[in-house]
Parts: sequence; structure tokens; C-alpha cells
Amino acid sequence: MLRPALQSPFIKACLNSSRTPTIRKFNMSVPALRTIVTSVAIPKLKDQSLFKELAFINNEWTNKNITETFTVYDPASDKEIGKLPDMGAKETKEAIEVASTAFKSWSQTTGKQRHDLLIKWYQAMMDNQDDLATILTWENGKTFPEAKGEIAYAASFYEWFAEEAVRTYGTVIPSHMPNQRFITVKQPVGVVGIITPWNFPAAMITRKVGAALAAGCTVVIKPGSETPYSALALCELAKRVGIPAGVINVIPTDKHVADVGKELCSNPIVKKISFTGSTAVGKLLMSQSSGTMKKISMELGGNASFIVFDDADISAAVENIIACKFRGTGQTCVSANRIYVQKNVYSEFSTRLAEKVKQFQVGHGFDSKTTHGPLINSKGVEKVQKHVEDAVSKGAELLVGGKHLGGSFFEPTVLGNMTTNMCIHTEETFGPVAALFQFESEDEVVELANNTPFGLASYFFSRDIGRCWKVAERLETGMVGVNTGIISSCYTPFGGVKESGLGREGSYMGVDDYINVKYISMG
Repeated sequence: MLRPALQSPFIKACLNSSRTPTIRKFNMSVPALRTIVTSVAIPKLKDQSLFKELAFINNEWTNKNITETFTVYDPASDKEIGKLPDMGAKETKEAIEVASTAFKSWSQTTGKQRHDLLIKWYQAMMDNQDDLATILTWENGKTFPEAKGEIAYAASFYEWFAEEAVRTYGTVIPSHMPNQRFITVKQPVGVVGIITPWNFPAAMITRKVGAALAAGCTVVIKPGSETPYSALALCELAKRVGIPAGVINVIPTDKHVADVGKELCSNPIVKKISFTGSTAVGKLLMSQSSGTMKKISMELGGNASFIVFDDADISAAVENIIACKFRGTGQTCVSANRIYVQKNVYSEFSTRLAEKVKQFQVGHGFDSKTTHGPLINSKGVEKVQKHVEDAVSKGAELLVGGKHLGGSFFEPTVLGNMTTNMCIHTEETFGPVAALFQFESEDEVVELANNTPFGLASYFFSRDIGRCWKVAERLETGMVGVNTGIISSCYTPFGGVKESGLGREGSYMGVDDYINVKYISMG
């Protein structure tokens, strides 16, 4: 039986990020924090063979005789984790051809056969949850409890899509002619190019690969260069459970990412591209894919609004904004970027939120006292710092935080009295900064929330049932959280509108983007 979404470890990990620690690090000096971070021991893997430093092509671990490598670093300590072959267009083309050969047999397997393998893969992930979470925390920086939550969340997509593999139903259409019959059947699109980011190194892969394999497709994956080891560990488990050679292939790359992306998008063998990342890159990939008329799934940038009406449960709103805004240290595409608080409750909400955020502990993800880890790299820090400095220079009130703590660490921050001329209002911060804007009326805040080219997610809190339905329908986003700050699960459709993307991932709709519908007219 599938686990209820509200009881998933992923949701629990998100909500637990608001726990009150017993020790505070905000007053700690930068050198002291640095000393603690660099002294944290990295847990040893129970199964060392899950850590791979080669590409995965045709069920083989290989460097394709490439001598050029790139280095992956722990974002908390800046220490080297390891090196991987820096592959390019040539190796990508070879992987595509391998996937194409595998597709001939994989596409002919039954839904039940694919179901059984996906269930085995799901179970293998859960059996190795601690090791997979260790790898994830090491290369991504999020806390170990949050990483364990992500592994459970990631595995759930294999469990869910295993069940969908046996339910890709066709249809019978009543004929207007007595001597003809009309039916439709669903068939896999073919080889799929999958390009994923670093912020959810496991879940972004399983959400796409689970649907692709359930449909009968084969895949070539380009994981984020910052976090490739999670993808490779998943491949080791896939091989162990018996997923056939060539069905799953992973191309690690850093310096040649543009060449790899172009090969995936322009190669006529690839019939679909699934990408999660920035809108600018998504537009480029879409343009490169147009020459071969590929199917496209794009989960792109966001600028999520979080609205607190004056009839809201303030305690619930504070708890949920913390889970929504600060999980993953604010580095999620559905993280609240603009927090609108109605004037009558602004003082109470801002005070309570600031008090909570003051108690966060910044540190290494393997430190049991840590509530929030580092940003992924120095570029992430620079953008957060730029947004905070811009806001303060234009009159924002710094309620808590606001300091760069050295390395890739930045204090979780709350800014008050924000205005629409500040960068945060139009740019996605992707960091631990809660920016509070005041508003007076429902019409005003809905107009503000919709005044963006993006439309991935939005949230609001209200106890007026009429307002809940009305505002939910008026907000121009693909997903709306009403009285909740956590909206993601394998059971529900994930995706945006406007410049936040195309298609839906997860849910019963998730397989559709990997399938062609064929109409058969039989006389």
C-alpha cells in the first residue's frame, strides 16, 4: 500500500526544519563556524560500492578513455569529494545509441515486468536509505535528516510509477460506421534525454526516470555537475535489481555541459527532453529541440508568493512559511520568494517569524545540531548577498540575519517593510531570505502575486472558505497551497504555467508526457 502523502518522511523532514535547537550559532564568529564545519566527520558508507567515480553506460562503469576530469566539492567544507570523467558530445551520442538499442527490447516488455523492476528499485533505495542520504548530504549540503526525507520522497516515485506501468490504458471509441472499430493505444515515445539540477539530486531523477521507465522508454541522464554521485548510486542499485543494460545511462560533465545538452536536444534519436532548471536554459533547450520536434517537459524557474490574510491561523502560517521558505536552505524552485502579509497581522507575523528564525543553527549537514546547511556554492552566496544589500539600501528592515558567515554559509534572514522596487520582488533569490511585504486588500495582493512572468507555485493562508476557493482559482500558478506550505508528493501533478514550464510530473498524469497515443481504425 502506498504511504499517505502527509505521513511521508520528506514532509516530516521539511516541517522539522522549524524545530527549536538548544544551541544557537548566529553569534558565533566566522572562524569558529569554519572550524566546526571542517572538523565534522563524514560518516562511512555501509556499502562503499555505492560511491562511483565513473560514467554509467550500457550497465558498465566507464570513463570512455577520457583523461579530462572535474572535481566535486563538499559545499560545507569546500573539501574535495572526488573526481569524475568530464564527458562531452561524443560520449553522449554513444550513450544515446546504446539507449536506442535497448529501447527495442525494453519497449516490448509488459507493464507487469516494468512494475516488478521498479518496485525492486524502490525497495533497494529504501534498504540503502542511510547511505544514499549520506552521499546526498555530502555533495549537496542539506542536513542528513532532510536528505533521508528526500531519499524516501525520491523512492516513492518508483513505487507510484510501478503501479502506473500496468495502467496505461487505451480506449475504445464508438464508431459511426457499423463495419469499423476505433481504438487508441498508448506507446512509449522512445529515448528520453533527462537533465536535472543539483538541489534535489535524487528526487529530480526518480520523478522523471520512474515515469519514463514505466512508459517503456529508455533514458540518458545528465545530472547536475555539483551533485553527480547520487545519480550514480541510483544506477548501481538499478543494475543490482536487474534493470537491463542500456535502459539507464548517466553522463557526468562539467565543462562540456552545453555540448552534452545540445547533443541530447538535437540528436534525432532522442524523442523527448525532460529538464528541470532555470527558465533561460529551458528556453535554450527548447529552441535546440525544435529542429527534431521533440516532446518537451520543462520545470523551470519560479517566483512563488506566500500570502497571509488577516483571518489566517498565524501559528500555522509561521510554521509553514519556515518549511516552505527555508527547507534546503531556501534552494527550491517552489520556495516562497515574496511573502505578502495583510497589514492588520503584519506586526504579529513578522515578530513571530523573526523569533523562530533567530533560533536556527547553521552548520554542516552531518552535525546533528544543524538545522540549515550551506548554499551550494559561492555564486549562490553572491546572489543572496546582492538581494539583501539591495533591499536594505532601499529601505527594508533587517529583522534577523543578513550576514555572510564565510564559505557557502549565509545567515537565515528575515527582511521587513519590503517594496516592489527591490530585486527580490522580481528575481528568485534561491536562498534563506524571507522577504515580507505588507498589503491591504485581497484584490491588491492577487494582482501583486500574479504580476510576474513565472507561475510555478503559490501559497496562502485564510480561514474564510469562500476566499480559499476564490483566491486559489485566481492565482496564476500551476500549483497552489491553501493553508499549507508543502505541496510536493508523488501522488500529485507537479508543474507550472507561463514561463515556469510545460507538462506535469508525478501523479496519474506523469506518464502521459512519455507516451504517444496511437489511433487505430479497423475495418
